[in-house]
Amino acid sequence: MIINIAHLYGNLLNTYGDVGNIMAFAHEARKAGFDTNIDIISLGDDFDYKKYDFVFFGGGQDYEQSIVQKDLIKKRDSIVAYIENGGILLAICGGYQLLGQYYYDAYNKKIDGLKIFDHYTINQENKHRFTGNIKVKSALNKDDLYTGFENHGGVTFLGSKQKPFAYVIEGNGNNGKDKSEGFRYKNTIGSYLHGPLLAKNKNLCKDLINILRDRRNK
Repeated sequence: MIINIAHLYGNLLNTYGDVGNIMAFAHEARKAGFDTNIDIISLGDDFDYKKYDFVFFGGGQDYEQSIVQKDLIKKRDSIVAYIENGGILLAICGGYQLLGQYYYDAYNKKIDGLKIFDHYTINQENKHRFTGNIKVKSALNKDDLYTGFENHGGVTFLGSKQKPFAYVIEGNGNNGKDKSEGFRYKNTIGSYLHGPLLAKNKNLCKDLINILRDRRNK
């Protein structure tokens, strides 16, 4: 069986080698007996939400993200349909922020997100950044620990109905205050963990492969 993987704006958004998330997912999928096909969905491309089994949405510099933001609006309905139908989506850093209400760029200009979720991101004072190794425990299964590297100037606050992806053991996470890290909704995960996340955390990668297998068996 072939699984189809989409890298949203993979030619524009790929900071900190986060394409490794796709490489790790594809590797584990092939070990599980699947063949893989990887498409880059970029500016002007249609996103066929019914085609894809795994979608990765990474982050980039402010300039690239401003270009992507304008194009994303055209894909919003398809992304929402993908999420609500239980598609597996991993959004890291800028991709995570863009799924929410808004964020601010390095010049403190407010950038609207897709407003699919209620989280929002503001800048830290004095251009401070959260940088360094981070260790978290899963909010879904507290026996699962994940490690990564965070490097973000934004602080993100979840909406009242949002659930975190994980809770911080070491590091800062969403905002350095409430111990939350990222968010999770159905099979969509937003996170600040670089690493790449799936390459550093085989347990999470395998969990996503199991979700994929269950969806295929329905």
